[in-house]
Amino acid sequence: MFTATCLDTDLPTMFPTSGREDFFFSSSRRCIWVNGPVIVGAGPSGLAVGSCLKREGVPFIVLERANCIASLWQNRTYDRLKLHLPKQFCQLPNFPFPEDFPEYPSKFQFITYLEAYAKHFEITPNFNETVQSAKYDETFGLWRVKTVSNSGPIPMELEYICRWLVVATGENAEKVVPEFQGLEKFSGHVSHACDYKSGEGYRGKRVLVVGCGNSGMEVSLDLCNHNASPTMVVRSSVHVLPREIFGRSTFELAVTLMKWMSLRMVDRVLLGIARLMQGNLEKYGLKRPSLGPLELKNVEGKTPVLDIGALAKVRSGEIKVVPGINKFSSGKVELVDGQILEIDSVILATGYRSNVPSWLKENDFFSEDGIPKDPFPNGWKGKAGLYAVGFTRKGLSGASLDAISVAMDVAKNWKEETKQKKKTMAAKHRRCISHF
Repeated sequence: MFTATCLDTDLPTMFPTSGREDFFFSSSRRCIWVNGPVIVGAGPSGLAVGSCLKREGVPFIVLERANCIASLWQNRTYDRLKLHLPKQFCQLPNFPFPEDFPEYPSKFQFITYLEAYAKHFEITPNFNETVQSAKYDETFGLWRVKTVSNSGPIPMELEYICRWLVVATGENAEKVVPEFQGLEKFSGHVSHACDYKSGEGYRGKRVLVVGCGNSGMEVSLDLCNHNASPTMVVRSSVHVLPREIFGRSTFELAVTLMKWMSLRMVDRVLLGIARLMQGNLEKYGLKRPSLGPLELKNVEGKTPVLDIGALAKVRSGEIKVVPGINKFSSGKVELVDGQILEIDSVILATGYRSNVPSWLKENDFFSEDGIPKDPFPNGWKGKAGLYAVGFTRKGLSGASLDAISVAMDVAKNWKEETKQKKKTMAAKHRRCISHF
């Protein structure tokens, strides 16, 4: 172990070139030099970067605030969840899904895949370690990543020093909870979709589901299947597409068509087929946006709903669709059209957001909402050794592409620096010998 009593030293020349080394700048914070990147987040994005760096021989560490990999999938998703896209579009680099997995693996199968992925590439994150701040030190040309580790009996403050920082916390790090007038007066149970597991505890209940994305639709469907009475709040327009068209994945069809057609033309084809298969959805309260589903995803990041059965429940009236909320009161909700509904529970399927602005300091690479300012495919690399993975708004396939780009760029720089350090040390060694 290398120890230091000074605070201001030429850090790069003092630190060894092994994977990591511990030292102390003070009695309260343990400092660790990482001879490679620090990856923040052990979800699919962080694991993908780690695997690619392993193949390049680059050392790294992964910091994860939860006690497991893929905590969003393990702790904050409902039990009936399956991948919305076929598995070939969701596999991470250098490790395909098992052949016996179905085309749309379940949540539990995907978690099994990720655990096997981490084991195969020997990725061992530092769990229960929360990043408080990450700031670039211009004086030394290094990143300082301050964390609190809760893995032991007493919380420990740490600071990682590194040349490269990979932000892999993704677009869905924190739940979004909108403010509603009178919600504090509502006497029933209120929860976010991230805490919903199944409709078992809602049997016979009148449940207001706020939100009509994939989560809102699937939670409403699951409630129906458990004999609850869901009412879904649709505050804005939404694209609902069949998950499959003529036995083929809608997404796969779109990818194929885009080889020969423009994005807008593919949107027209998809919407034409959807109308033939689904009919006019506006009469059920589901109005389509003016932009097509693919263009809307590119421009605003809004994902179309891929229907797996909820639409039939909407048509039958088992899932009621209502407009926006005006206010809540005890056991009731008043809608913007004046309707007053008696309800027992509220589930907020209101989505997630990035948490990057809360800890990444003084940086202009990310926007205020925690997404890289440069759109895909250029949003993976910032300045001064800063990288981002999992913010493409293109799902797991987009994250995999970014992971490969980041790992190749870091590996190139790391190998050049390592080669230069070896030359410098060899020159010093020759000078020492010449003095004897």
